[in-house]
Amino acid sequence: MSTVHNIDREQEIQQALHGLRGKLAGSLIEPPDPTYDEARAVWNGMVDLRPRAIVRAGSTADIDVVIDAVRRSGLALAVRGGGHNVAGHGTVDGGLVLDLGALKRVQVEAETRLVTVQPGATLADVDRATAPHNLAVPLGVISGTGVAGLTLGGGVGWLTRSNGLSLDNLESVDVVTATGEHLHASGQENPELFWGLRGGGGNFGVASSFTFRARSLPASPLGGNLFYRPGHWRDALLAFARWTRDLPDEMNPIMSFLVFPSESGMGSDPWMIIGFAWVAEDHQGGLALLDQLRADAPPDEQEVGPTSWLEWQSAMDSVFPKGSRGYWKNVSFSRLDEEAVDVLLGFASELAWEGTGIDIHHMEGAFGRVPGDATAFPNRAARYWLNVYGFWRDPAEDERLTAFARKAYRLMQPFAEHGEYINFLGAEVGLKETDAARAAYGPEKYQRLVALKDRYDPGNMFRLNHNIPPNPAASGTI
Repeated sequence: MSTVHNIDREQEIQQALHGLRGKLAGSLIEPPDPTYDEARAVWNGMVDLRPRAIVRAGSTADIDVVIDAVRRSGLALAVRGGGHNVAGHGTVDGGLVLDLGALKRVQVEAETRLVTVQPGATLADVDRATAPHNLAVPLGVISGTGVAGLTLGGGVGWLTRSNGLSLDNLESVDVVTATGEHLHASGQENPELFWGLRGGGGNFGVASSFTFRARSLPASPLGGNLFYRPGHWRDALLAFARWTRDLPDEMNPIMSFLVFPSESGMGSDPWMIIGFAWVAEDHQGGLALLDQLRADAPPDEQEVGPTSWLEWQSAMDSVFPKGSRGYWKNVSFSRLDEEAVDVLLGFASELAWEGTGIDIHHMEGAFGRVPGDATAFPNRAARYWLNVYGFWRDPAEDERLTAFARKAYRLMQPFAEHGEYINFLGAEVGLKETDAARAAYGPEKYQRLVALKDRYDPGNMFRLNHNIPPNPAASGTI
């Protein structure tokens, strides 16, 4: 009986895939195709899966075609924008990948500052379109990152304090649901869905278009980095804690610990870097603030001055080449006192190899003034957000460097506040995605997200993500 069932199932799959070929504006790639291995690859080289087929969408209409094929075939569906997700959710073993990466159009209305973005666009695509108008959409820090996944999860970057998360600057999203329904979500239309899309990831459908409100940007923003050798880390950390107590919104700092790639010319020793973007027209205000920090903790090296936004947004791209092996952990916290500094330095001082970094994002500002329940993002109260991230190349290092990230995460737990940022969350072996999502959002937001899942995806078609499964009673009711 099972043999007959398997034959019938295979026929259903073959029929669904055959039907795709005649309907797609894009292309269908299967294992015999010479481009298959390239097409199935995602940023994280630790994720090496073999989909049954990959659809490279040629238009947003291909989203409907793929969703229909998934309904008829029962194949698992992975949705990929930029493919930069560290957990590798943009691919699936034996299932169907909807690759939206070719849909990159960005439209800018300079007078209204509205920027409409297709789901395959990267940060670089958006920045190239907005920079000539002296505008910027608050996005992330690596230009190859996909806008869709970044925004649906949150969007932490160089404008977080001055303008909030990427999702805070979202005006609307167009979504195709599991039933093929096309919905426009905004503060006025489908507001509860709009709430869930801002932080709930790809759990509710395929986002086919995003409209952001950009911010005005100085023609040459002030940016820079202060570099500290290990012997000065403690003083610099404590000075950073004092400096960030009362910063104006326009100052956006990120502290990092890492060994730079060998080609950078920075040597093989680890550095602590305080990077910043000051986005007010008057550079003097930013320089005065920087002077306070430099007087309290003189850097060993520094680079400070006017910069091109395009260059600034892509400055760290070489650290994260596609195919890097990555595992990430994150912690939100507010204490940066002597005790917390001791713990941070305890594990940061072990970092003496290229392939792992630690970032401390200073939050607050515009980010912190958004009411906690206004979006699905888990925590607005934390002053800092720590991310331990991997970008190594040697598979032999997987166990050791994954263990380092877990150790750092564990040691920070006495200072941790509620919630985790899903875009800084890798795949956990032995941990259900549902458990990770429940822990990330906390009980109240999680239940609100489950209610949305029951309504828009009761069959859990969109489950290859940090998944929020529907209630069992909801499945089967579409």
